[in-house]
Amino acid sequence: MSTSSKGEKDVNPLPSISVAKFGGTSVGTFAAMQQSAAVIMRHPETRFVVISACAGVTNHLIALAQGIKNDVLRQNTLDAIDAIHQQILAALPACHHTQEAVRTLHQQIISLSEQACEAPSEALTDALVACGELTSTHLFTRLLVHLGLPAARIDAREYLKTDSQFGHAIPDIALTQQQCQRLNAQLDNHILVTQGFIGADKEGRTTTLGRGGSDYSAALFAEALGATSLAIWTDVPGIYTTDPRLAAKARPIAEISFSEASEMATFGAKVLHPSTLLPAVRQHIPVFVGAACAPEKGGTWIREHAESSPLFRAIALRRNQTMVTLTSLTMFQAYGFLANVFAILARYQISVDLITTSEVSVSLTLDQTNTQGEVPRLPDAALEELSTLCHVDVCQHLAVVALIGNEMRHTPGAVTPVFNALDTATLRMICYGASNHNVCMVVDDDSATEVVQRLHTQLFE
Repeated sequence: MSTSSKGEKDVNPLPSISVAKFGGTSVGTFAAMQQSAAVIMRHPETRFVVISACAGVTNHLIALAQGIKNDVLRQNTLDAIDAIHQQILAALPACHHTQEAVRTLHQQIISLSEQACEAPSEALTDALVACGELTSTHLFTRLLVHLGLPAARIDAREYLKTDSQFGHAIPDIALTQQQCQRLNAQLDNHILVTQGFIGADKEGRTTTLGRGGSDYSAALFAEALGATSLAIWTDVPGIYTTDPRLAAKARPIAEISFSEASEMATFGAKVLHPSTLLPAVRQHIPVFVGAACAPEKGGTWIREHAESSPLFRAIALRRNQTMVTLTSLTMFQAYGFLANVFAILARYQISVDLITTSEVSVSLTLDQTNTQGEVPRLPDAALEELSTLCHVDVCQHLAVVALIGNEMRHTPGAVTPVFNALDTATLRMICYGASNHNVCMVVDDDSATEVVQRLHTQLFE
């Protein structure tokens, strides 16, 4: 809020707004859309809404983007996408504009899927996958208007600007904020509905922020618009001590700090995208996570500082991990070995997640989250270069189990109950001490569920 030279408040301050994001299951059917619309109606401060593709659509679009050459299989996939959208469209009051928009986008999906059969690419994948969000926002906006809300649909690509790393684009924060200033006037009189997950580069080409990027989109818009809060509406009532599907006695967390939530998102908690909290942290925007299908159950508030800071807060699990172990006797008391390794990884845009070292070896896990949700892998060219320096061992089918909490490295005996719980487990890597908020363990994927359950029983039950 700006002030005059005399210290008086601006006579025309920006409205106090909240940004709400609804995930795929929250807009996957007409009934789900109605529940999400009811949430908006109960929260009149919500003036900006970010929508995911309808549940199931993105997976179908990714399959098409990979190039389905079998005509029958491709048509079945196209029909499945159309059926999801038509079911919702049929339940809405007839509207020629919405019907035509959905039809046009479906024709675009058909055309792009045929192109993918001939020459699939990351740029084409982004253009094709974006059609899910572009369609769902037409449907949801029509429902809000039917319910008497002053809703207007906008195209996120006009406002959320990124670089050209298709599949995992990096937002241009300054340009995005500049573009979003044009929306301030509309926020007084409208509820603006836009797409999550997608943006555009400087040439206007469609980009995506990586799998699950709708949360990140919502946070970026909240930051650019100066929102007072951000609500992430999903299919679970908040953040739990671990995934309830893994541990039956997992319990909800009423409040959590940005630091703890960031660790949970980074290490696999599916409630939040790993990048979601960065814009919120920058602007001190509190984030609420709740279930659109059951708002009466409450949820979790993520704030800069939580009232309580327990030693152990939650357990997160991230599957489909790849670990690379580099071994070289010349590494012993040598200079520059790790610098050479990371220079090679940087050339191939490979991001490292966890790392441990010994006198003659280094083990690291790969971090990769693109639109197609692929398992992190070491490109053949990078493997060849690394092999000139050392012996390279690549191991897949692993999982990272992360114990999230507070003051871990400063609390004597903090990890004693952890290792007591896992006395018979095989731990492939342990990372402890670099962060005050986590202890990370790499385990075989087929034992990960048992590891989480044993930890939860020991530390939370």
